[in-house]
Amino acid sequence: RVLSLELNKDRDVERIHGSGINTLDIEPVEGRYMLSGGSDGVVVLYDLENLSRKPSYTCKALFSVGRSHPDVHKFSVETVQWYPHDTGMFTSSSFDKTLKIWDTNTLQPADVFHFEGTVYSHHMSPVATKHCLIAVGTKSPKVQLCDLKSGSSSHILQGHRQEVLAVSWSPRHEYILATGSADGRVKLWDVRRASGCLSTLDQHNGEKSKASSEAANIAHNGRVNGLCYTHDGLHLLTIGTDDRMRLWNSSTGENTLVNYGKVCNESRKGLKFAISYGCNPEFAFVPHGSSIAVYTVFTGELMTVLRGHYSTVNCCVFQPHFQELYSGSKDCNILAWIPAPREPVPDDTSEKSLPQQHLNPAYEDAWSSSDDEG
Repeated sequence: RVLSLELNKDRDVERIHGSGINTLDIEPVEGRYMLSGGSDGVVVLYDLENLSRKPSYTCKALFSVGRSHPDVHKFSVETVQWYPHDTGMFTSSSFDKTLKIWDTNTLQPADVFHFEGTVYSHHMSPVATKHCLIAVGTKSPKVQLCDLKSGSSSHILQGHRQEVLAVSWSPRHEYILATGSADGRVKLWDVRRASGCLSTLDQHNGEKSKASSEAANIAHNGRVNGLCYTHDGLHLLTIGTDDRMRLWNSSTGENTLVNYGKVCNESRKGLKFAISYGCNPEFAFVPHGSSIAVYTVFTGELMTVLRGHYSTVNCCVFQPHFQELYSGSKDCNILAWIPAPREPVPDDTSEKSLPQQHLNPAYEDAWSSSDDEG
């Protein structure tokens, strides 16, 4: 199903944003409600379900925190996330140096955390039962931990040398956090430990001969602006402005050396990419200019490129119940990518007589009819 993802002609997402879309999140409880955050500070909540039951439909915006809302973010919203355990609450963070905790029913902020610098990224653990910490990456090299229970952001993790562009909690261990920074480093932390840092990932796996000592323990030769764990938490995928993507064993910290080729990444801020789950093999969906590149996570093959946006794609999010993908772009559009329906092939017809568009490119013949086309 993932290999046959295509831009769905029958499903639209209502266009509310008047500027680029930076971030999307689908709630994990039902997989039905999606949040989006835009460059103009607006946050929109959509219902993805087809309530009309017609083959063609538009995913309606249920409500938005628009420009006229008294608590709207003043600048670009960089990250939105649902509270992992129910849809009564969601979070948003912005270049206006705040993280807001929203009550979904009243659309009022239940809490606001203020920071000294731009907020690039925040994340709540999908599995935590013993803590309510939100990790926040800002212009400061210190990683901030905000406690939802106490409303304080006193806890700080120190170790990075430059701004923190991406943060992600492990989906396997509730106290383990991964952070990526403009200093080229990816750090794994156990937030219960006083010193905090468990390890700093090294692209050369500790073989000093390949790298001078000061380049040791660098994950990327550029800014690390994207991180995503596989669903089982056993691996961590990172992306950097060195046009590289790397897959790490998250328990040993080892670079698995999967080669994805050149993964173009010109983003000056956090890049929001996604990994499928419930598929075999698993796929990574990575914004690549105005398209989305689909790679196999464990072998590094570029399987397909999804084209349909008119401008830079900033984010994508995977819906595992139906293997669907949603992407948000600078062109103000959210696009839905749905597996193409495969026509049942009657026994007496050979595949040749089928109209071509029903064939997934992955199943088409790749032979060439003439020698010189080669």
